[in-house]
Amino acid sequence: MQLLKDRILTDGVVKEGNILKVDSFLNHQMDIDLINEIGKEFKKRFDHCPITKILTIEASGIGIACIAAQYFHVPVVFAKKAQSVNLDGEMYTTKVESFTHKKVYDVILSRKFLGPEDHVLLIDDFLANGCALLGLIDIVKKSGATLEGAGIVIEKGFQSGGQTIRDMGIHLESLAIIDSIADGKLTFRE
Repeated sequence: MQLLKDRILTDGVVKEGNILKVDSFLNHQMDIDLINEIGKEFKKRFDHCPITKILTIEASGIGIACIAAQYFHVPVVFAKKAQSVNLDGEMYTTKVESFTHKKVYDVILSRKFLGPEDHVLLIDDFLANGCALLGLIDIVKKSGATLEGAGIVIEKGFQSGGQTIRDMGIHLESLAIIDSIADGKLTFRE
């Protein structure tokens, strides 16, 4: 998706440790016009799938998933990283390690929002080592739902997550795949 790649090159900031900050347009401040185009692109790439739910993980994936969901005309469900008094009933749980935050989260989702009748599209902003996506895949498996695929805005192709997910036979669509970050310069996969 050239529009996205151009925006990453223009406004993305590379930090030490291969951290790409896109907080000015994607996951802190959100450029809704750009995210609207991202939603359209996910719809185009997964149009053949009978999606009934979009699943993401809090927090950065929620806005992207919501805008994508308007093109699929389905609800968004998001897995929470913390228990709250508002959560009741039976839960699916899994553990997810955050690459960015260097922390392991107990991720939870109410069973009433995902079941065997659902066809799920996973959406997230980044894919690095794949832990968040693997956690969501675990929740889908536990629910008995059908996983139709995963849509990622930015994949770090030089890390193992994308290959791990593809090796599992999952339909993975990443809108921008970064093959390398060297001396602050990004190289995209064509």
